[in-house]
Amino acid sequence: MKFDSHVMSVLTTSVDAVNRLTGGHALGQPVEEPTGAARRAAVADALSADGRPRPRVDALEAEVLIAVAVRMRQVFEAVHAGDTDRAAREVNALLIDTNARPQLDKAGDQWNLHFHGPDTTLANGWAAGWAAGLAIAMGSDLAGRLGVCAAPSCDRVFVDESKNSKRRFCSPQCQSRVKAAAHRARAR
Repeated sequence: MKFDSHVMSVLTTSVDAVNRLTGGHALGQPVEEPTGAARRAAVADALSADGRPRPRVDALEAEVLIAVAVRMRQVFEAVHAGDTDRAAREVNALLIDTNARPQLDKAGDQWNLHFHGPDTTLANGWAAGWAAGLAIAMGSDLAGRLGVCAAPSCDRVFVDESKNSKRRFCSPQCQSRVKAAAHRARAR
């Protein structure tokens, strides 16, 4: 089973949001949550991670979506730790809090299933869509595809799209760091 293109698009932006909007570590370096005007820019960048045009994001929308990204990080971390019950509880809370509801929207000649919040604001639409995307992943045999990088000093999240479901790292750079460190350790 694979994610369909729309679900993968939503998951791609949710991963980018968690990685851009939450602090932690990446590639062995500390990552700070964006501050000031950079918050709006980081949210806009995350929302265009799947190739969509970069939207205008106001300060309130940025705050709402950053708060959702923090909660989504908890989902990825719980799945990574093998605590799918905790992940499911958080996804259910996100679905309730965003008031996500399914709706068919037509794009060209094709109808697509989208999830919207109670209104059509940018923040509500994306928050509900992210919650629904995580719910679709959690409610299928693909829940284990949500991951957190296994490299030391990196906690960036990812969705494993590999055929064998064995991805462990957020990026080729982290995989190379770990392999190089293992090689150096063996050489000593």
